[in-house]
Amino acid sequence: MRLKTNPVVFGVSVLVILVFLIAGLTATSWMEQAFERVQEGIANTLGWYYILIVGGFLVFVVWLGASRFGRLRLGPPDSRPTYSYLTWFAMLFTAGMGIGLVFWAVAEPLSHLANPPMAESGSAEAEQEAMRFTFFHWGTHAWAIYIVVGLALAYFAYRHNLPLSIRSALYPILGERIHGRLGDVVDTFAVFGTMFGVATSLGFGILQVNAGLASLGLLEQSTTVQLLLIAGITAAAVLSLMSGLDKGILRLSVTNLGIGLALMLFVLAVGPTLTVLSSFVQQLGSYVQTLPETTLWTDIPNQTGWQMDWTIFYWGWWISWSPFVGMFIARVSYGRTIREFVFGVLLVPALLTFLWMAIFGNTAFSVDAATNGELSAQVADDPAIALFGLLAELPLTEITTLLAILLVATYFVTSSDSASLVIDMLTSGGKTDTPKIQRVFWAVLEGGIAGVLLLAGAGGLAALQTAAITTALPFSIVMLLICYGLVRAVYADDKKYALNRVVLTERGHERVPRRPDQPHSPFKDGVQGSP
Repeated sequence: MRLKTNPVVFGVSVLVILVFLIAGLTATSWMEQAFERVQEGIANTLGWYYILIVGGFLVFVVWLGASRFGRLRLGPPDSRPTYSYLTWFAMLFTAGMGIGLVFWAVAEPLSHLANPPMAESGSAEAEQEAMRFTFFHWGTHAWAIYIVVGLALAYFAYRHNLPLSIRSALYPILGERIHGRLGDVVDTFAVFGTMFGVATSLGFGILQVNAGLASLGLLEQSTTVQLLLIAGITAAAVLSLMSGLDKGILRLSVTNLGIGLALMLFVLAVGPTLTVLSSFVQQLGSYVQTLPETTLWTDIPNQTGWQMDWTIFYWGWWISWSPFVGMFIARVSYGRTIREFVFGVLLVPALLTFLWMAIFGNTAFSVDAATNGELSAQVADDPAIALFGLLAELPLTEITTLLAILLVATYFVTSSDSASLVIDMLTSGGKTDTPKIQRVFWAVLEGGIAGVLLLAGAGGLAALQTAAITTALPFSIVMLLICYGLVRAVYADDKKYALNRVVLTERGHERVPRRPDQPHSPFKDGVQGSP
């Protein structure tokens, strides 16, 4: 079987990853110290940078979607979406949040309740602040990051017939040089971000699966068990990967959504339903009202370290995830308009995420108060056990715990499958017809990196957080260039659209829609545009 790869991107990526795996297995203590130094360095020097650019990404995508450029379609003028809204939203949601949403649904609100950045610990104000920051970390900012990458990829791939690869988004800046070494560098950064961002999520998932099985008395919590779980679930991911996008990943995405909704509705029904729903409305209003202030908050002059542990970690995590999620949502968003893409991706998954967090978070507040802080104490000791600690206080504990474990496991498989497809495309120059053995190779490497990250750092959490923040740094610069390139592209397309309208008016007849196979690039046919 002949492999289809870009030798430079593939070779450099594999070499660096193998070096990382060897170092993690042979020099674990040194790697743990290195992670601590890197995280401290970023916290002291670049926290403001992460805050500023992520807020800028949100403003940028809202402007783009609301502007006249929103009517442009991701494909030929006569193209239409491949997937229905329900299927599209299901794949967006499962690819964009996945494991982390299950891991942090209880752990984050309770952590903020015990240690809020501004309010008094354990107070009613702390509850409000806890949910406001939870919404902030999982809401529109995260999806704005994904939109920047996903929209650029879909735009240049489907409108201008460029490869579905990160380098294509820089065509307005680099021109034909995207096919050379500069393009290789961009795609290599994207591979690293995707690999370590997804490995971070897989690591959280394994910690939670192990904690859930331990709560049922089936397995002990240990690194050895976690490594065995990684091996087992990675094998399941490989089997799903062999089925392809329209069978394996699509079916798992719909399954994930179904299990997640069932678990969420159960917790809402058996918990303090009216309190949860009333709190959700109020907390959503607080989030919207304080969004500008929260977006630009940098924890000055206190510098408590809270923001580095939470906000900066999340922004780094989402940026490192963005090549993976961006390419995946681009691939399933053919035929949609820019406006439909921006506001569909920005609002619908975010609102569902807010509802999920509000139901689990506010129910956890109620249970924590009823048990005199026992649930908060469990979260402080081990965040991975948080969800199962909540389910233990509700009816049908064993059934719901098994459902939660199944949900995390299927999210693991979906994330691994999707990331393997994306990395394979990045290392093969945007090809989608590559041998399945290439995707299997990347899935195995993802599991290996997740295992090494769990070996490095106390409980694996510190290493997982540092990996996400660090790999996001170089790719954040690429994202800024992507924004500029996308602006140039839409202005050029809009200029050509206006010229065509003038011609139609003068001739008095309608222009025949372009066939999907006809190239349409303002950068290749001489019409240049600029902001």
